[in-house]
Amino acid sequence: MLLLDLGIFQRRAHFPSMKEALLWSMMWIVLSLLFNVYIWYEYGATKALEFLTGYVVEKALSVDNIFVFVVIFSYFAVPPDYQHKVLFWGVLSAIVMRAIFIVVGSALVAQFHWILYIFGAFLIFTALKLIVQKETEVHPERNPVIRFFRKIFPMTPTYEGPKFFVRKEGRRLMTPLFLVLVMIETTDLAFATDSIPAIFAITQDTIIIYTSNIFAILGLRALYFVLAGFMKKFRYLKVGLSLVLLFIGVKMLIEPWLDIPIHYSLFIIIGILTLTIVTSLSAPHNKP
Repeated sequence: MLLLDLGIFQRRAHFPSMKEALLWSMMWIVLSLLFNVYIWYEYGATKALEFLTGYVVEKALSVDNIFVFVVIFSYFAVPPDYQHKVLFWGVLSAIVMRAIFIVVGSALVAQFHWILYIFGAFLIFTALKLIVQKETEVHPERNPVIRFFRKIFPMTPTYEGPKFFVRKEGRRLMTPLFLVLVMIETTDLAFATDSIPAIFAITQDTIIIYTSNIFAILGLRALYFVLAGFMKKFRYLKVGLSLVLLFIGVKMLIEPWLDIPIHYSLFIIIGILTLTIVTSLSAPHNKP
């Protein structure tokens, strides 16, 4: 099913319909909940709650990731029919990157438990930064990875269909679409530095951490096509996400003195996200 989801939009030459994207998004959510039932049956209620809480946190953070994807695609004026290919490779690489981050993070936490407090302080810093941050901006010229690729490969002036590289007059040229992919990859890497420490506050079980991350990522592309046209309605999204990160960061720091049960953490996180969505949708559209 993973290969089917990753490949279905890849084979299409058109922007997927809202109905198709919504069906795939719902399918991945249902599959994640079924896997959650399996965790409960096999490992007990505590592990199941840890998976569900981690999944909710990662899913919420992925929505903010989608917002940045929208900004990047708009900045580079990527035609809708080419966006699915960029997201296809972006999801694949995200799975690999998250696996590396989780393995390294688990090894560090097992060896140096105090590193969790560094993660907590980092999440609080990130939360405060999100609160004061204004409009999301994209600055490709400041991205060192993009500057590196521009020096290595000459680039075509326009898009060459959905191709990342083309050969003209015996020369191998990079297309602007490859630069978009690089921008998406580096953005996801930056988001991973927030999401991976956040889930370590919920559980240190490597299997739970990885599976909750992967299930949240697998539905990312379908969710993008569902939410891309509605992102402006979620005007308080960053505030809600910052409060979630702030809560998780504080939870990590106060753990030696106050251990917040996992079911309380789940209720608090869902409550914050629900309040964010309701407030965003009920706010007047003309309100700045």
